[in-house]
Amino acid sequence: MQFHLNGFKAGDPTVSAPAKGALEGDDVAAAATDASPAVPEEVDVLVVGSGPAGLALAAQLSRFPDIRTSLVEQKAAPMELGQADGVGCRTVEMFQAFGFAEKMLKEAYWVNETTFWKPDGASGNAISRSDRIQDVEDGLSEFPHVVLNQARIHDFYLEVMKNSANRMEPYYSRRLVDLTVDPDGGDFPVTVQLERLDGGHEGRIETVRARYVVGCDGARSAVRKSLGRELKGDAANQAWGVMDVLAVTDFPDIRMKSLVQSAEEGSILIIPREGGYLVRIYVELDELNENERVANRNLTVDHLIAAANRILRPYTLDVKEVAWWSVYEIGHRTTDKFDDVKEGEDRLPHVFIAGDACHTHSPKAGQGMNVSMQDTFNLAWKLAAVLQGRMAPTILHTYSAERKAIAQDLIDFDSAWARMLSAPLKSPENPDGVDPAEIQKYFQKGGRYTAGVATKYKPSVLTGEATHQHLATGFDIGMRFHSAPVIRLADAKPMHLGHVIEADGRWRLFAFADAGDPAADGSKIRALCDFLQKNPASPVVKYTPKGADIDAAIDVRAIFQEGFRELAVDAMPSFLKPTKGRYGLIDYEKMFCPDLKSGTDIFDMRGIDRTEGALVIVRPDQYVAHVLPLDGVEELAAFFDGVLLGN
Repeated sequence: MQFHLNGFKAGDPTVSAPAKGALEGDDVAAAATDASPAVPEEVDVLVVGSGPAGLALAAQLSRFPDIRTSLVEQKAAPMELGQADGVGCRTVEMFQAFGFAEKMLKEAYWVNETTFWKPDGASGNAISRSDRIQDVEDGLSEFPHVVLNQARIHDFYLEVMKNSANRMEPYYSRRLVDLTVDPDGGDFPVTVQLERLDGGHEGRIETVRARYVVGCDGARSAVRKSLGRELKGDAANQAWGVMDVLAVTDFPDIRMKSLVQSAEEGSILIIPREGGYLVRIYVELDELNENERVANRNLTVDHLIAAANRILRPYTLDVKEVAWWSVYEIGHRTTDKFDDVKEGEDRLPHVFIAGDACHTHSPKAGQGMNVSMQDTFNLAWKLAAVLQGRMAPTILHTYSAERKAIAQDLIDFDSAWARMLSAPLKSPENPDGVDPAEIQKYFQKGGRYTAGVATKYKPSVLTGEATHQHLATGFDIGMRFHSAPVIRLADAKPMHLGHVIEADGRWRLFAFADAGDPAADGSKIRALCDFLQKNPASPVVKYTPKGADIDAAIDVRAIFQEGFRELAVDAMPSFLKPTKGRYGLIDYEKMFCPDLKSGTDIFDMRGIDRTEGALVIVRPDQYVAHVLPLDGVEELAAFFDGVLLGN
């Protein structure tokens, strides 16, 4: 990370200097206690719900001192034990942009392999291991699939918020009781009423006027209900239980992610947890009758433990402590839209819903928390750009359009996966059952999906057509920027190129150099730099705010084909060594070379045309927006003219 740009500052560099009016010292802690002041009467964005979706949104908006964001939560305090646990590779890539991936990985359980167990035909109802596979395919991401208590994920986001210039803290013990939208209501078209639930303030109503409201308040979302939208879908009439336990067992794969299918007693899914001892077990229970609710069964944790022991036979599970448990019904539901604009209305959206508020599913694919955070990672930078006048408000229509399609993909995948896990096994007595080998095959087929890297946005104002995709075949337009190892030219530091993408709302241009000397007058990379630095049509020239650093809106990075010892920093284009900050210090971190020593040449790994090079445009949420030729400056200018607003 970079710091000291505007002067030396001792201490933790992740703690930003406070913005004007931000709380400091004891006032920060007081903001979440009985001494808390009321929620501000007017805000730019009101976030309702401090689950993963709400925190991801608030944490990114906290990066912008000029945007007034408030986060309200009905619960009285931060979560201590969460229900979600799986963190896909793509989500860890997102955490890297927020700056806490390394810390999270240190605590988490790493899912390295998955084992499969099925009935042992030679031993009656007993089970035996049928196979084991690598959980994530090689090269899919630089990060692993991991498991960590949802509450710790919340802690990391809360720390980002607390260390931001705004010193943001949630307002706890607030229940939304009313939300109205007046599209003609001026600067603050949304009015929200919140009831305080904290001691000494019970029943007090706070009225908040907002430019935008985002409902991240779960499957029973009050925000969604205020919009008149419903979760619609189907239920599988299948009950499952889940428990986090400390147990003594002779089951050999208790520290492996394991799918266990018995002949007659159903299935369990074992997910080891962080810390080396805790384990989560999903247990298949009885099929529900039509319109029956699982609550009617009066199931207890003892039912779950007994069922797990029957399925694990001949192995035993001696549960010593239950940290948390629950039972649930499998259901897959979504809303028709993720904002407040009704069919046929021609107006801008002002209220959005995200996460479980607009799509629910079973936890089998481990995607609930992951997809919820990706929802608001998609929305946050768009809200920030609109509020700062850098993008037109019409761009907000793309949130529902993009994320509704992704949610439906999740539901379709999860429905098939849940049905397979709950179906009876194929046998002579049940020839129509599911073959365990088919379940394993489907698991492998869906590996990229469960890792979170299969998301692909369709062509739109934010995502270009694949006209020049052949120049960079490994950077699929509409999909996440797939990082690869590089060497930073100025200091020879090995690193991952994608790690320069921070959750700061900026666009990125990755310019992969053409063949030949990049310092030569005839090189395409030098011509591109000259255009970006000097031409009035350059998006860098047009869309950098007045008085801001040259990379404030669009951050340009160059990747050369030569090894780092073959190039001279002082011979590179001046545009790649910009002066920044109040002292005019030089930023030396814009240039990279392939990691030739390790054999991981990014040009080969990502299919870059070595003769022509390539220009890869990346959105603020790490998705590839376009691939263009290095000399395609007219197309580059046209793309940004269709997205950004000038000064």
